[in-house]
Amino acid sequence: MNNRVRELRSSSGWSQAELADRLDVSRQTVNAIETGKYDPSLPLAFAIARLFGESIEAIFIPGK
Repeated sequence: MNNRVRELRSSSGWSQAELADRLDVSRQTVNAIETGKYDPSLPLAFAIARLFGESIEAIFIPGK
């Protein structure tokens, strides 16, 4: 699944570690989400969407 997490994180001026702290996950989890190696759980996807003030659909784009 493609996503805009890296773009949103960068525009907020946060490192992966800072985003991980805000979401209460590891930096490795943030990296895996950003690179498309891991699809977040629904509760985590909602937390990411809330944090950035976007809808889940605006952040996570179903891919090939």
